[in-house]
Amino acid sequence: MFLGVALLAPIPFSLWFRDGQTIAFILSACVSASVGAGLLFSFRSERGIGFREGFAIVTLGWFSYAIFGSLPFLFSGAIPNPIDAFFESMSGFTTTGATVIRDFDAVPESVFFWRATTHWLGGMGIIVLSLAILPFLRVGGMQLFDAEAPGPTTDRLFPRIQTTAKVLWGVYFLFTFAEVLLLLLGGMGFYEAVCHSFATMATGGFSTEAASIGAYPSLFIRWTMTFFMLLAGISFSLHLQALQGRLRAYWKSEEFRFFLGTLLAASAIVFLLNYSLYDGIHANACDSAFTVVSIATTTGFCTADYEDWHVLAQYVLVVLMFFGGCAGSTGGGMKNARVLLMIKQGYVQVFRLIHPRGVRVLKLDHKPVPDEIVRSVLGFFALYVGIFAAASLAMAALGLDLVTAGASVVACLSNIGPGLGEVGPAGHYGNIGGAGKTILSVCMLLGRLEILTVLVLFFPSFWRK
Repeated sequence: MFLGVALLAPIPFSLWFRDGQTIAFILSACVSASVGAGLLFSFRSERGIGFREGFAIVTLGWFSYAIFGSLPFLFSGAIPNPIDAFFESMSGFTTTGATVIRDFDAVPESVFFWRATTHWLGGMGIIVLSLAILPFLRVGGMQLFDAEAPGPTTDRLFPRIQTTAKVLWGVYFLFTFAEVLLLLLGGMGFYEAVCHSFATMATGGFSTEAASIGAYPSLFIRWTMTFFMLLAGISFSLHLQALQGRLRAYWKSEEFRFFLGTLLAASAIVFLLNYSLYDGIHANACDSAFTVVSIATTTGFCTADYEDWHVLAQYVLVVLMFFGGCAGSTGGGMKNARVLLMIKQGYVQVFRLIHPRGVRVLKLDHKPVPDEIVRSVLGFFALYVGIFAAASLAMAALGLDLVTAGASVVACLSNIGPGLGEVGPAGHYGNIGGAGKTILSVCMLLGRLEILTVLVLFFPSFWRK
């Protein structure tokens, strides 16, 4: 029902640009709202939402959003193939940014705005948004939030989950509004500023231009978007503490320091490797920093075709694709908190080999990390690598070359969008067959909901009482 209301948002742009798609969005909204209302009144119950229902609602809810969110693409004729439309919608709501669109000039402006809206809604989480605005969801709130919130642990900022959701979305809206204003000051039009701000804060990457941000030569616009991509890739709980006057919260976070250090080191390496490809230092620095931050935060915007860069620079970007953003951000990937914990665990294991009787406690932010968390992180890493390997083999079996097969999977599993090969920054996913798009759509959902949320539904023991 909420999606039915959200589907009306592009109508003002449809009327403004006179692209003739008003009926398509009204019809999509009616279908979504009618199905939602039918489900609501058919299955109303006083029974509370339990642990199992929480995971099921998040996974099936996200899947349903991708289905009904694809209706505008179908009804408008912008993406007439149902599988392609579902892929585009899933890519939007999971903030992946992978597109099947070949001819950007043939797509109505209101449809592009809907693509950006799917990003913005999916960025912080449809379920969290629902908890913030629908007061009748007074049961099962923590189960839903635990299942949807990104990161290895859930950081409850306030005693009530509804208060937490409202505050997080308030910060999210504030940053989006600020970016819109700065992009307008940089010379970008209102429509383009809103679409790109939605995609930036959600770390999505859908653009209104085929050349992505490369279509805007303004260095001010590029640096502005680099800054906001960085903000989106940082834990929103840190942003909230900073807005409350505790600016030192950033530096106290070990994950933030690791994330920032990784970005600075990667940007410096890419800058040096690209030195001979650019005439000016500023342009090189801007493109290098923009691309590194875009890939590391899993946004996926592009200002240059990094496949023309040094092969080592491309390798650095691939490593960043696996790392992703911070826990508690809108970014995808494995999350830097997990990567940092695995590095620390590796060091502890080496220390224990050298000093069998020595005592070394694994800590994060000067606090001991329970063994249960360490095991869950290692388990997540094993599942992540296993799914990546299996999906890559499946894509290769469909006839894709080795680079495209692997890059498309990591780009979708980490919710990045552009990869390498046929799905690089200058390419698209339109040439991949229906089976391949289905596999990649599943990878997007697994990556966005952190794998375990989805996989537990397929274990019979999970449903046994």
